[in-house]
Amino acid sequence: MPNAILDPTGAAGRAPGSAPDGGPGGSLAPRRAGLAGARVGLLVNTKQNAGLFLEEVGRLLVERHGAASVLARIKANFAQPAPEDLVKELTTECDVVITGIGDCGSCSASAVTDGVLLEGRGTPAAVICSDAFRGSADAIAVLRGAPGYRYATTPHPVAVLNPDQVRDRAQAVLPDVVALLVGPAGAA
Repeated sequence: MPNAILDPTGAAGRAPGSAPDGGPGGSLAPRRAGLAGARVGLLVNTKQNAGLFLEEVGRLLVERHGAASVLARIKANFAQPAPEDLVKELTTECDVVITGIGDCGSCSASAVTDGVLLEGRGTPAAVICSDAFRGSADAIAVLRGAPGYRYATTPHPVAVLNPDQVRDRAQAVLPDVVALLVGPAGAA
């Protein structure tokens, strides 16, 4: 195929607004009225400080918003979407899921992909990315059939922070996370 232009995004031949798997994209799961009694899932990528950051968010949701429990799971590859078995476990065992930290281009894209996949399975998700990677997060949302997908941001970088700074960042982003998880679908 001389002079062919190849599309590295996987979007070639896909209908506009459809997800890469061919299914519909962009639908948000129904939101909860609040987080009291909610089972919170934490999908932790392997980026430095992601575990501590999300652990603190989970702790604050229990302490301040009455969440019933927190289930933390780690995905092995921060640059790839969560494996099917992990997505299934989180959508079965949790009422809401928080994922991140998107602290680089590929992990931001992967975190948004995970959020869109969770939403498509009916589980509200809050994705957290560092603000320097809004471009890659927004681009993958479009490619996943979810243009305008909303996520929370924290200042870049996260990986180099000390534990107290990580906890401070988690506390600062908490209102945005809550806003992404509760209220009418699409409200934040």
